[in-house]
Amino acid sequence: MKLNKSLIWSLLLLTLVAALYRIIPGRPWGFAPQWAMAVFSGAVIRNKKWAFALPVLSMLISDIIYQALYMKGLSSIEGFYDGQWQNYLLFALLVVIGFFIKKINVQSIFIASLVAPSGYFLLSNLVLWAGWSGTRGLGRPKTFSGLMQCYTDALPFYGTSVVATIVFSGILFGTYYLISKKQTTLSPA
Repeated sequence: MKLNKSLIWSLLLLTLVAALYRIIPGRPWGFAPQWAMAVFSGAVIRNKKWAFALPVLSMLISDIIYQALYMKGLSSIEGFYDGQWQNYLLFALLVVIGFFIKKINVQSIFIASLVAPSGYFLLSNLVLWAGWSGTRGLGRPKTFSGLMQCYTDALPFYGTSVVATIVFSGILFGTYYLISKKQTTLSPA
């Protein structure tokens, strides 16, 4: 994908909309577009800096908004917390999943939409459980059983993140396909 000025503005707008969507009150936990954005960015945006920057920027914007709302007493969700850098690193790794999509089709998008939230679920909960401070790991013992408890605690988030990734991947890749098809038909032969 060639990055021109209007495309950059469109991607930045998408980043902002996704960030704002993530902070909507009452939204099911884990139902957010950022996983799909990461996969989409890795698959479609050839400039690696932009591919990593856009989904992480979306997370950062929403975390800043969460923190502002928390500081004003309008939300119980903190935007910034101990060990957050680990989540940003794990989230950025999801972009790499998109790099493995060599041919954009329903099958590869669906597989990536399962792999991204699954990988994030496994790694983020492992990191959370292994955390070194008292607030990390939800007080779960540093045993195999404690790790399994941590994974069990996160199952509701996992289910909605998988559904969200499939839904938002369909929207992002579907829109990309339609725009690409329209540009192809409008281009002079």
